[in-house]
Amino acid sequence: MTAKQKAKTNGNAHPSGDERYATIDKAMKRFKFEKDALLEVLNVAQESFGYLSEDLLLYVSHQLSVPMSQVYGVSTFYHMFTFEPLGEHNCIVCTGTACHVKGSAQIVEILSDRFNINPGETTPDGKFSLRTARCLGSCGIAPIVVLNGKVCGKVTPKTMLSDVEGILEGEVENPSKVETS
Repeated sequence: MTAKQKAKTNGNAHPSGDERYATIDKAMKRFKFEKDALLEVLNVAQESFGYLSEDLLLYVSHQLSVPMSQVYGVSTFYHMFTFEPLGEHNCIVCTGTACHVKGSAQIVEILSDRFNINPGETTPDGKFSLRTARCLGSCGIAPIVVLNGKVCGKVTPKTMLSDVEGILEGEVENPSKVETS
């Protein structure tokens, strides 16, 4: 018997039939449906779905008995949460003070111009998303870019553009200036 069949037999399946909800339910159960588990549950939801839809936020709110305003407040506070599907490849440019002084605005500008998207958008083909974050906490290696989950420090606009183009063309697997991960 499959997990989905067991869930239906037990009456625990989500009405949509989407098995990703079972992953979220397991996380909530692990934390005994405590309201303090909101951040962890949102993280599991983001990992399971790739983004947080309004329906998903309502589900978490209901299941944890947390006001929707609190769920929304937490999910909008942290840069790691998104409300629309991201591209296949993702780039987060830090725009904190140290990164700004060291040229993060030029990195955003060159990537925006090259891919014809603004920060917070994804290319029409769904291949690349460009986002910004107020601070990624690695000021010592500014400017910081997180490219496909890899932290790249002391990057220049030209090297970052080259890395992104190489990754999108399948020629480069990892960014060239990974300082830490």
